[in-house]
Amino acid sequence: MEPPGSIRATKSKDNASVTEKDLHFYEPKNGHGLKHDPFNAIIAPRPIGWISSRDGKSNINLAPYSFFNAFCYHPPIIGFSSTNWKDSAGNIQDTGEFVWNLATMDLAKQMNATAAHVARDVDEFKIAGLTAAPCKLVNVPRVAESPVAFECKVTQIVQLQGANGDKAQAWLTLGEVVAVHIDKAFIQDGVYQTGLAHPIVRAGRRGDYFEIKPENMFEMIRPD
Repeated sequence: MEPPGSIRATKSKDNASVTEKDLHFYEPKNGHGLKHDPFNAIIAPRPIGWISSRDGKSNINLAPYSFFNAFCYHPPIIGFSSTNWKDSAGNIQDTGEFVWNLATMDLAKQMNATAAHVARDVDEFKIAGLTAAPCKLVNVPRVAESPVAFECKVTQIVQLQGANGDKAQAWLTLGEVVAVHIDKAFIQDGVYQTGLAHPIVRAGRRGDYFEIKPENMFEMIRPD
């Protein structure tokens, strides 16, 4: 019997040597058995959904969401998931509009400040010392200090559910990007340079992040 943590070589179907790992296995419904849930640390890094919205009474909201990504090229669609029905989801349901703002290293502290739980009529732009700049096609402000912003029209708000059909207390908001703002300082030879903006991305636990830097980027051309 091998001691805990040991690994051994086995043979695969093509007779190649494969290292068998000492795996931590669990079924999420029974708990993970670790100090912190590893789910959101494994699915990492993740871009931050820094979402600005406006409710039907013109109160504006700005909040970061760690479950965010792009889902479609044509039309361009982005989405974020809200655990529990938060102000952003309610505002977007009311008005059908929202804005995504790029969170960068320079704006990390301000972004974090907008995560505070405050009353619906409290303006997170003011809490974080940010400038609410008007958009072109939606009646929602963007973060003027952010180098990139997407103006969006909502396409779907979907309550998520488990494999057994039970509804989860989480809502996926999807929106079509109808207008884009990009600081020209991050465009070189007609190409947007992701690393130059030093975007920050979510890792795991309650407050782990990564910073994307130009020197950490590399290119791989697809074989097709």
